[in-house]
Amino acid sequence: MTKYLNIFTWLILYACTFVAASGAVWFAGDLNANGWVMPNIAPPAWLFPPVWTILYVFIATSAYRIIVSEPHYLKGITYALWTLQLCLNTLWTPVFFGAYDLAGAMIIITFLWLTILCYSFISYKIDKVATYLFIPYLAWVSFATLLNFEYLRLN
Repeated sequence: MTKYLNIFTWLILYACTFVAASGAVWFAGDLNANGWVMPNIAPPAWLFPPVWTILYVFIATSAYRIIVSEPHYLKGITYALWTLQLCLNTLWTPVFFGAYDLAGAMIIITFLWLTILCYSFISYKIDKVATYLFIPYLAWVSFATLLNFEYLRLN
């Protein structure tokens, strides 16, 4: 029974990340359609779906590892930080792609980056693998923050 509960728990966590990702379908558009200058560091559009798929699996698995780990006094704050980063992640897409609000998106992604960093430090005390699963996410959001800044600077 525990095995099925664990699988169900991970599936629920992945479903949460899937909901966050689904916003990209509605808001991702042609950034050149509004005359924006594309930064030289912008990766090709085809790279985003596979990268985010892998990252969302890692994000869900990190939370799962925290949930099933031994009791720890920092678990509550870790859950809150995981939830906050997912909310900020979800919010960034419609602000950047839907509203074309580069300054607002920059504020959101900066808070997202800080939340991921805090989660990583705190989760390390609970489960090191959970933190290691967040390192690629932190790296990608670091790059995305720089990319967001470049869009803001150029446009």
